[in-house]
Amino acid sequence: MRAVTWHGKRDVRVDSVPDPKIDEPTDAIVKITSTAICGSDLHLYEVLGAFIDEGDILGHEPMGVVEEVGSEIRNISPGDRVVIPFNISCGHCWMCDQKLYSQCETTQVRDQDKGAALFGYTQLYGQVPGGQAEYLRVPQAHFGPIKVPEGPPDERFLYLSDVLPTSWQAVEYAAVPDGGTLAVVGLGPIGQMCARVALQRGAGKVIGVDLVPERLEMAREHGVEVIDRNQADNVAEAIKVKTDGRGADSVIDAVGMESHGAPFGKLAHTAAGLLPDALAKPMIEKAGVDRLSALYDCFSSVRRGGTVSLSGVYGGAQDPINLMQLFDKQLQLRMGQANVRAWIDDIMPLVSDDSDPLDTEGLASHKLPLEQAPRGYEIFQKKEDRAIKVVLKP
Repeated sequence: MRAVTWHGKRDVRVDSVPDPKIDEPTDAIVKITSTAICGSDLHLYEVLGAFIDEGDILGHEPMGVVEEVGSEIRNISPGDRVVIPFNISCGHCWMCDQKLYSQCETTQVRDQDKGAALFGYTQLYGQVPGGQAEYLRVPQAHFGPIKVPEGPPDERFLYLSDVLPTSWQAVEYAAVPDGGTLAVVGLGPIGQMCARVALQRGAGKVIGVDLVPERLEMAREHGVEVIDRNQADNVAEAIKVKTDGRGADSVIDAVGMESHGAPFGKLAHTAAGLLPDALAKPMIEKAGVDRLSALYDCFSSVRRGGTVSLSGVYGGAQDPINLMQLFDKQLQLRMGQANVRAWIDDIMPLVSDDSDPLDTEGLASHKLPLEQAPRGYEIFQKKEDRAIKVVLKP
């Protein structure tokens, strides 16, 4: 089969690799019909190469049609249309019973001291072959795959794999009061959906912050008040102007470790990328190399007694954080990988509605053949050609 594979920093290729096969009685094989490039994939493309091997198959936002199932699978059958959550969870361990599916004790990557295994995401998370491919082996298929209706296009349901549950959890963790104000820092795919979900769930006002014109334009078209970071000398002050001087009730960081405006962090990322893996790994994990400009904006923009919800991925130890600011402002901080299956029952009615209230069909700016994945990664990473979300079609 053909699959998107990692070959080095900013070097992904579409290679011929062996077809996956059933290894365990709880496996399934899915023929992929759509698979997206996630902002988290760009961390592999740019920063986290020390934790990935040449030839590893990327991708964790796939959907398709069940091709084959193991002997213990009863919930899905060949021919079913399914979406595959990015985290691999068993559904029956203690953590799964708490609906903390991203911490599944059956698939936890204990030798790396990490939570549940993820598709296509480094040695840190199990090095499981990913879904940017023609076929995908799905472990724990007795629980993970989500059956979706026939009829609507893939883009209506594809984002159940990651984008929508991640956004829903981010809004849930943000604890926006009814009629309250949410600020979303970063208007990539997650930020766009965080804003739409918050408005759908009763936020009175959503303020979005970004510096990419097409992202600001898309958010504005969906009822978001936008702040262009290129024109705002002080994001926190700009948000306070819109919130009676207090700041937003809740703020979501939808950016993560590669935020703009952090030259020293960018230098550390570049330096880590030049080191041998044995030296780069501890630098990324233990040193403060994340670029925290977006997170600092969140802490400054939220009102006293408010909540900061962190959905952007951070990869290493903390840079200096002003704990006095957090303590003095009496802030709540929640974060973590999305527990995908915990939110599906809430989201499914929205994506199944023919009116498409979250405009899932309008999120993808580019739909490309799988063979054009290298171009998809490049334009997404460089924010070229008005790229907001790239979907690949095997």
